Amino acid sequence: MQPGFVEAADGVPIAAWQLGGTGPPLLVAHATGFHTGCYRALAAGLVDRFRVVGIDCRGHGRSGTPPLAAGDDRRVLAMGWDRFADDVLAVVDALDLRGGFAFGHSCGGATLLLAEQRRPGTFARIFTYEPVVAPPAFWAAWPAAGPDPGRAALRRRAVFASRAAAIRHYGAKLPLSCLRSDVLADYVEDGFADQADGTVRLRCDPAAEAATFAMAPHNQAWDHLPLVTCPTTFACGAAPSDFGAGAAAALAARAPQGRSEEHPALGHLGPFEDPDAVALAVRRSLSGPSRNASGSGSRGKGLPPRS
Repeated sequence: MQPGFVEAADGVPIAAWQLGGTGPPLLVAHATGFHTGCYRALAAGLVDRFRVVGIDCRGHGRSGTPPLAAGDDRRVLAMGWDRFADDVLAVVDALDLRGGFAFGHSCGGATLLLAEQRRPGTFARIFTYEPVVAPPAFWAAWPAAGPDPGRAALRRRAVFASRAAAIRHYGAKLPLSCLRSDVLADYVEDGFADQADGTVRLRCDPAAEAATFAMAPHNQAWDHLPLVTCPTTFACGAAPSDFGAGAAAALAARAPQGRSEEHPALGHLGPFEDPDAVALAVRRSLSGPSRNASGSGSRGKGLPPRS
């Protein structure tokens, strides 16, 4: 299977994957450092109800990577999460997904919320799993309160002798050892590119992953959450997490039609740990008619276009 490509506003090619199904559209947006292929197992539990489409964020999977030069304030604006949201809207427009459904995990959940804030009516319903959305006070102390994920990303091993070697490596230690075996295999299959010397290299360069983490505090999804007026689920696992149960309830309280739900057996990587259970939760949450996916859905007043 190969993706199609949509050109972003700044020219970056964005990969869009058709994961199957013929029902109303459901757009899948992935977590930082991952890619659409990791959600094939989840999609398998949804394709009888939806036409599932996945987007690789810029710098991830098969999408292009913009220049990663940082400005004087150390921000890599080309990997800003507002750019991710613009890329989502470009895919929605190109594939006629407006008025459909959406599922977002971690950074992907925040990206969908940002896209809906920018253009209300893009989605009929949204299901997020531990979206990386928090009030300014949280980001002011981050990451001093815990490990810096950006620094960890820069230390990530990028090259392995083979995909089999990568699977053995990841399967032996956290955090990826918690992935269901087929999901781990999908992560490695599409997450690595073959090299001329026979080795394989991560498609998501550690620098691109680190830049994505570094731009997390600058996303304004929390500030504008009241603009997300479509029914929105904020799901979470029960493991201790900055974006877990308490955070999900706070987000749901801030969204006009928000609701929270907890999956006690899962952690932050829940959609990879038990994709069947999460797919069932998505089906339940997104039940009900969608808006007209041809583009005639109601349009509210959103944020002004990004300059």
